[in-house]
Amino acid sequence: MLDVVRLRVLAAVARNGSVTAAARELHYSQPSVSHHLAKLEAETGAKLIQKVGRGIRLTEAGLLLAERATEIIGRIDSAASELSAHVGLRAGRVGLAAFPSALGTFVPRAAALLSEKHPGLRLRLIETEPPDALRMLRAGYVDVAVIFRYDDTAPEDDGIRLTHLLDDPSYLVTTEETGDLLSHRGSRWIGGCERCRSHLLDLCAKVGFEPEIAFTTDDNIAVQALVAAGMGVTALPGLALRAHHHPKVKATEIPGSIRHVYAATYGEPPHPPATAALLTMLATSARPERPTRAEPEVVGP
Repeated sequence: MLDVVRLRVLAAVARNGSVTAAARELHYSQPSVSHHLAKLEAETGAKLIQKVGRGIRLTEAGLLLAERATEIIGRIDSAASELSAHVGLRAGRVGLAAFPSALGTFVPRAAALLSEKHPGLRLRLIETEPPDALRMLRAGYVDVAVIFRYDDTAPEDDGIRLTHLLDDPSYLVTTEETGDLLSHRGSRWIGGCERCRSHLLDLCAKVGFEPEIAFTTDDNIAVQALVAAGMGVTALPGLALRAHHHPKVKATEIPGSIRHVYAATYGEPPHPPATAALLTMLATSARPERPTRAEPEVVGP
């Protein structure tokens, strides 16, 4: 009989593309993940993993088993959620995947409210970007995914339901008191990874230029430190500035640039009680509060 823990490990390796990333997600040591994979190969009698340079890749058999493992783990986790619906909110668990700036702002408050009102309910938090969060949601690995999108008109598919949480404007981040995107067409820019910088490129294209990307990092603290050091300018969402705002940088709201933040769930309501409770806490925590020093310092009219 296949071991469920080892199947979970294989699914995590397939999802993340490396043993190191899988170990980080599962909160295991790297040797522990490798041990589970070796045991799984012994149990199945199949070669599941191949070494490629310094990394690994799944064999055809590994890909097949990983796909089935994802389905199996999703079913098991769904069964656990359904069981929690029968015992109410006195026990059970609920999983949440969210992007970094959400985890750095309103999600911790939602977690605290959930813990306060339902102390027997265990919340599992995972940091990941929206595409991976939605894949985890479809697989049943999490119950709610906090995601964002810039186009609020395109519908989701595959049974995904979206609950609007907040609208998050983008800001031009510089060391200057004034300016707009076009006034920095000759500046060096700090961008995220290739997947994450598309919004910056779109913003600049709308006003007629292509930014020179001099530095690449997805670390919000590093981005602002580079701006503060005079190494370039950037654009950041408001949540990122609420999570961390370097005292030497200025933030000017970019007109018409809004990302819409949602709580995504899978399937038709009614949701299990634990999922419904988490949605309520997220909606409560995402409501605008009175501005504090952690809010973006908006320059200009």
